[in-house]
Amino acid sequence: MNTQDISELNEEVKREATFVSLLRDEIQKIVVGQTYLIDRLLIGLLADGHVLLEGVPGLAKTLTVKTLSECISTHFQRIQFTPDLLPADILGTLVYNPKTGDFNIKKGPIFSNLILADEINRAPSKVQAALLEAMQERQVTIGEETFPLAAPFLVLATQNPIEQEGTYVLPEAQVDRFMLKVSLGYSNKKEEKEILNRMAKIGVKLKAKAVVSPDQILKAREVVNRIYMDDKIQDYIIDLVFATREPSAYKLNLDGLIHIGASPRATINLTLCAKAHAFLQGRGYVTPQDVKSIGMDVLRHRVLISYEAEAQEMSSEDIIRRIFDEVKVP
Repeated sequence: MNTQDISELNEEVKREATFVSLLRDEIQKIVVGQTYLIDRLLIGLLADGHVLLEGVPGLAKTLTVKTLSECISTHFQRIQFTPDLLPADILGTLVYNPKTGDFNIKKGPIFSNLILADEINRAPSKVQAALLEAMQERQVTIGEETFPLAAPFLVLATQNPIEQEGTYVLPEAQVDRFMLKVSLGYSNKKEEKEILNRMAKIGVKLKAKAVVSPDQILKAREVVNRIYMDDKIQDYIIDLVFATREPSAYKLNLDGLIHIGASPRATINLTLCAKAHAFLQGRGYVTPQDVKSIGMDVLRHRVLISYEAEAQEMSSEDIIRRIFDEVKVP
């Protein structure tokens, strides 16, 4: 791609990204701070990938997702995950009609555009497995019939840290289907005071208004697809992923610390997220910094550490940081 093509793409990105500032501003009328979280949700929206949010209770995870859904003129469903939830409660089921002797299909809440899977790790693995087909193939099978899910379709899930009481570990196959896993911390003092002034009122419920249409999002995704990525950046992404599988090949002293490296889905998602990040920055091309900025959220849940790493009190994030620090940047 020549300089003129990139310049034209830059202009197209700036035109199509005008809704981003409107969306951010509207969300921040309700949600205080959490800029990092909002950006990650926007990247998931633009890159057509599901997002897993992890943090202790009370960090506005649910509020932010609900507010995002209000800002988009589309269908939204909240599913509260509990230990007694059944797969049919999410997907739907066959209902017998005694008058006709036939079975009718009753669709579940999964048939929507934005799904808030609230406290997803409060339900056991058989319920988690019910989401696998919907998240990967964008379709749901009930009985002998398969139904496609309308675009855009996005699962935005919240979970409490697994050390919390009454939580289940998500199956690896499910975790890998989340494009991003965002880890949240507490707000600062200034933000906390703004939260106090805005939220500490009995009976007052703030509500955002719709400022974006699904068509705008789908059109923006087409532009994200065309964002230019140089071969050297592609090779850099592949090197990062392969370094999680074969660290010794990259002269990384991580022998015995990684149990399972990142899957090919990580390569795909890191590429898409880097393009979406460039889009949010108003650029028509990807830089190494785009990859670095989004890399932790794409890889942290895909690199499984060994017992030896746990014994050394190392986390997957520690290992990923070392990989980003030591793998050569183009």
